[in-house]
Amino acid sequence: MLLEKRLEEILKLVEKNGSVTVQELTEHLQASESTIRRDLCLLDEEGRLNKVHGGATAINAYYASGKDVEVEYRKNLNREEKTAIARYAASLIKPGDLVYLDAGTTTERMIDFITEKKAVYVTNAVGHARRLVEIGCEAHILGGKFKLSTEAIVGIETVSELEKFNFTTGFIGTNGISRTAGFSTPDIEEAMVKRKAVIQCRRPYILGDPAKFNQIAPVTFAGIEDAELITTEIRHDSFRDLKNIMETTVK
Repeated sequence: MLLEKRLEEILKLVEKNGSVTVQELTEHLQASESTIRRDLCLLDEEGRLNKVHGGATAINAYYASGKDVEVEYRKNLNREEKTAIARYAASLIKPGDLVYLDAGTTTERMIDFITEKKAVYVTNAVGHARRLVEIGCEAHILGGKFKLSTEAIVGIETVSELEKFNFTTGFIGTNGISRTAGFSTPDIEEAMVKRKAVIQCRRPYILGDPAKFNQIAPVTFAGIEDAELITTEIRHDSFRDLKNIMETTVK
């Protein structure tokens, strides 16, 4: 395929899906990886796309804010989708599970639907721990630095404490979901905690409403296939082939 035609096809795919990986492009265009990488460098230099690690994103791809939004504001965003995701996630908890519950508004919503009292819960959110105990669950809270904007316990001490646990399952929030940049969040200390939580869980689940797709926050804490993703709708073609996405419906 001639260079101009190949570049045109790359731009069509990026504009259609918001992002694309090098592997997807090599398969679609029947070109070598080195050729595709050169093409992406060229298009990036011309300002026609954003070259990122492992692929590219559209120029108008949304980069999530570098700052966390206050919890009280985030609680009112995408309420129906968060409720559906939280209800489904809570149904996955089984008797005897050791559960990690990340700080966040969707994970907090899960507590409204948690009925399994024969599981043990560990969290890095003070409010989550209080609510879990109020509904009759055994809850443990991690130590570390308290971050007011997300009401999360974060930092090196929190990461160290997570190493003690071998969770059967865990539920982690995210600010961005990208085929190329994976799951991301604005704060590096919070990202460290999320990354360690994913590693320590036998079955890690990321909770992300459709508005998070094709968003990239400053710090990646897990690859796109490092955990199961629970959402309500896949709106972008570039994610449809992934086998680790679980869709639930808004009631």
